[in-house]
Amino acid sequence: MRNMRLKALVISLLMAVSFAPASAQCGIKNTAFKSGEFLYYDLFFNWKFIWVKVGTASMSTVTSRYGGQQAYRASLITRSNNKLDKFFTLRDTLLSYCATDLSPLYFRKGAREGDRYYVDEIWYTYPQGNCHMKQHRIENDGRHVWKQSEYQDCVYDMMSIFLRARNFDVSKYKVGDNIPMPVSDAKRLSNSWLKYQGKETFKMEGNNVKYRCLVFSFIEREDGKNHELLRFYVTDDANHIPVRLDMFLSFGSAKAFLRGYKGVKNPVTSRLN
Repeated sequence: MRNMRLKALVISLLMAVSFAPASAQCGIKNTAFKSGEFLYYDLFFNWKFIWVKVGTASMSTVTSRYGGQQAYRASLITRSNNKLDKFFTLRDTLLSYCATDLSPLYFRKGAREGDRYYVDEIWYTYPQGNCHMKQHRIENDGRHVWKQSEYQDCVYDMMSIFLRARNFDVSKYKVGDNIPMPVSDAKRLSNSWLKYQGKETFKMEGNNVKYRCLVFSFIEREDGKNHELLRFYVTDDANHIPVRLDMFLSFGSAKAFLRGYKGVKNPVTSRLN
C-alpha cells in the first residue's frame, strides 16, 4: 500500500459535475509559480548500490478553466525507460485542477505500475465550509468503485499538496515542526503530515550546480507506525521549486533530480553557481 501511494508522487474520464465555489478556508495565496511553468526531472533507482537512471518526469502548470471558473491545471507525467521496464513498468499521468487560491477542485491519476492499471478520480465541493469528495476508482479488473466522503478539515491529493506546500511561509516554522496535511486517493484518507527538516545546500547530481534548499518530509502513519515516504528539497527562494525528491520504497529507494525548468515566476536566487 505504501508503494502504491508513493508512486503517485514520482506521479481521462470526462464527467459533468456542478459544484459550489471553493472554500476560502482551504485556500492559500500563490506567490511561488505562474501559468506556463514547466519542470523536468530525471528518475534514478538504487540498483545493487549503484544509482541507475530509470526514467523521466515532467510537470507543467497553466491557467485554465474548470466548472466555469478560472483555475490552475497542473499535470505530472512519469515514464520509465527500457532499463526499468524489464522489471517494473511505470507509466503515471496525474492531473489536478485547483482554484486560483489553490483549493483543490478535481484530481485524476491514471497509472500503469507493473502489470496493474488503475484510475483514481476525486471531485471536490465545499458545502457549508466542509470538504466533500466524490471518489471514483477503476480497478485493474475493470470494476468501478464509487464513494463519497465529507470532512470538516481540508483534504488534498498528491498533486494539490505540492502546489500548496510550495507556498508555505517557512519563516513561521522551526526545525521539527509538523504540518498536518491529510491526503486522499479514491479509496482512503491517510493520516499524514509534512515535517520541516530545515535548510541544506544541495549539489545537483551530474554537474556542479548548487542550490540552497528547504527540506520537508512527507510522513504517513499506518499500522501504528510512522513511515517517511518522501523527502523533498525545494529552492530557498520565492519559487520553492522542487529540485530533489528522495522516495523510500519497501524494496529500495529512488530519487528524482531537476534537469531543467522554464517559465518560473521569480528569480532563482537560491542557485549558487
